[in-house]
Amino acid sequence: MEPERIREGYLVKKGTLLNSWKAVWVVLCDDGVEFYKKKTDDSPKGMIPLNGAKLTSPCQDFSKRQLVFKVTTAKNQDHYFQATHLEEREAWIKDIKRAITCLQGGRKFARKSTRKSIRLPDTVNLSEIYVLMRDPDSGIKEMRLEKEKKMYNHCFPGSTVVDWLMAQEKARNRPEGLMLATGLLNEGFLQPAGELSKSGAEGGTESVLLDQPDAFYYFADSGFFCEGYSSDEDVLIKEEFRGSIIKQGCLLKQGHRRKNWKVRKFILRDDPAYLHYFDPTKNDEDPLGSIHLRGCIVTAVEYVPDAKRYDVDGNLFEIITSDEVHYYLQAAAPDERKDWIKAIQTVSKTGK
Repeated sequence: MEPERIREGYLVKKGTLLNSWKAVWVVLCDDGVEFYKKKTDDSPKGMIPLNGAKLTSPCQDFSKRQLVFKVTTAKNQDHYFQATHLEEREAWIKDIKRAITCLQGGRKFARKSTRKSIRLPDTVNLSEIYVLMRDPDSGIKEMRLEKEKKMYNHCFPGSTVVDWLMAQEKARNRPEGLMLATGLLNEGFLQPAGELSKSGAEGGTESVLLDQPDAFYYFADSGFFCEGYSSDEDVLIKEEFRGSIIKQGCLLKQGHRRKNWKVRKFILRDDPAYLHYFDPTKNDEDPLGSIHLRGCIVTAVEYVPDAKRYDVDGNLFEIITSDEVHYYLQAAAPDERKDWIKAIQTVSKTGK
């Protein structure tokens, strides 16, 4: 009997022999994790057995890489994967845990401790706390804060996080609130903004979130961006990054020159309406390119020139900008293509 496929999609994986990180197609089965060089390959490049395996998330082995999780086999072989956004990582973690639990006869897993030996009670659900934090009425208010000739948009001080946790009776005192806030930071729900908060996150202290009014943080799925000042004191505003993140994830994109296809991480923003794409194997803040979506046309297509030469077929769609530039993309599944098209169509009509 063929193993049941539980989840599949693109993830970035660290090589077992080399230290390079590459985007691969990953398939979670009920007995293991298979990874392929390309989605269309018939045979996997490797398989990670889950019987007796352990899962570590968040994995803090790489300080400059976020959203990494580790699968350690029964033979103590470590395999590292990186997701493109928080929701994607959480979905993979949930399903891998379920698969391991089923293999081990239904035994419950003890909660993994977060970084720097901070242990949270089993009753604490950081995902639920994060949802409450994002509530537009009773949650933490995103602000525009200035520090050292920079403007930080859609962020808030570390002290505000601790204040909110105490006000919502999630923590009895500041040390307990700081412990919870640090757990949210380590799990990737909160991100550091600015040198002070980044140095705290990468330092050797036990509490990595700084309970200070000048240490800034932002929600992982917010529209955070930073404005800097030029030498003549003119504000340089990255207009493209002002919008809130509507959707994000990996897609295959056809190059404009060589017509080859590569996995890219896409982030869709509204107001202004932009679709930015990045190399998912790198942690660059600057995108490889951007697509201005105002007035664009996006449709599902069944044929793309040169696509089959690269073994790319199915779930294709095309974006034609107002300047008549054509972009060809491929989603992993029909429903995913439908979701992307719907989201882009909405943003193209409502965004600037």
